[in-house]
Amino acid sequence: MEAIYKRRSIRKFARDAVPREDIVSFIKAGMNAPSAGNQQPWHFVVIDDRTLLDQIPLFHPYAQMLREAPAAILVCGDTSLEKHAGFWVQDCSAAVQNILLEIADRGYGGVWLGVYPRPERVDGLRSLLGIPKEIIPFALVAVGRPAEEKPPKNEFKKERIRYNGWR
Repeated sequence: MEAIYKRRSIRKFARDAVPREDIVSFIKAGMNAPSAGNQQPWHFVVIDDRTLLDQIPLFHPYAQMLREAPAAILVCGDTSLEKHAGFWVQDCSAAVQNILLEIADRGYGGVWLGVYPRPERVDGLRSLLGIPKEIIPFALVAVGRPAEEKPPKNEFKKERIRYNGWR
């Protein structure tokens, strides 16, 4: 629970490089997410080249923090790996959340940047990174040492819980 409460959307980063072994640790967490029928329809692209990171905000309006972030992880869905059509979106969402929790647990900061289903973002990343047609860029996770502090939060709302129906 500590990582869940500690996880915040961090948009300001120190320029310190993120060691590859830490990036791999984040991706391992993503790969251990649940998936429909254990289809695991994901691929991950690590982006730590400054030229590439700086180009993403040109077609993704909410990715300005990538100009500061030392790295990003692109989570992609592979429709050729689907056993259950359409569930790749849920599977990749679970992978992103696991990545964010591992980032927080290891003292880094991260933020989820939606890509799919926005065609300009999907096509922009596909073109920039040479991603094949059957692979769908789903979400970016900016990652680095945080250059801002945010307190833990608790978003629990008891009034949003229903039991045995909508009562």
